[in-house]
Amino acid sequence: MILISTYNIKPKFQQALKPLLERLYKLNITANQITLAAILLSMLIGMSFWFHPSGFSFLIIAFGLLFRMGLNALDGMMARTYNMQSKLGEILNEFGDIVSDLFIYIPLIKLAGVKWYIVVGFIVLAMLNEFAGILAKVIGGERRYDGPMGKSDRALMIGILCLTYYFWDGIYLYVNYVFVFSILLLLLSTYNRLKNSLK
Repeated sequence: MILISTYNIKPKFQQALKPLLERLYKLNITANQITLAAILLSMLIGMSFWFHPSGFSFLIIAFGLLFRMGLNALDGMMARTYNMQSKLGEILNEFGDIVSDLFIYIPLIKLAGVKWYIVVGFIVLAMLNEFAGILAKVIGGERRYDGPMGKSDRALMIGILCLTYYFWDGIYLYVNYVFVFSILLLLLSTYNRLKNSLK
């Protein structure tokens, strides 16, 4: 069974970022600094939407998530390419992803039409999904990123949802179905990570 995930196009995405990676390295930017920038950006996005959950804030989330995806790719590329890998970097990366997701996802309970407990369920399962990926490294020595609802997939889904809210407010009638469907995909994604960690 082939499961489509944004992780499948990660190599092409990274290839497109290589010129920027080289420029950042020449500016003496480190992998950990990029990771911290991604965390700070996520906090700003989340706080912006919490206080202004409408209008232009939808665009801030949509394009902010895209920018964050770029930063998340760049920090790993920087660490691997220029030998900046460290235990501190790994902690910042994993812990930062969880903190960043919480800052961005919790304000989604303010979306028009959404049932807060469905969003909370989505957030809890997203955290468990990341935990399953980390647990796989403990069990099998390899971090798992299996979809179909990994970190980048969730960012893409939320980004598209917020763009839709900006251009069509009628989406509030269907938003709960979007989150329920995402929850089902999260369950499948978590199962895939745990199953593959045992191979």
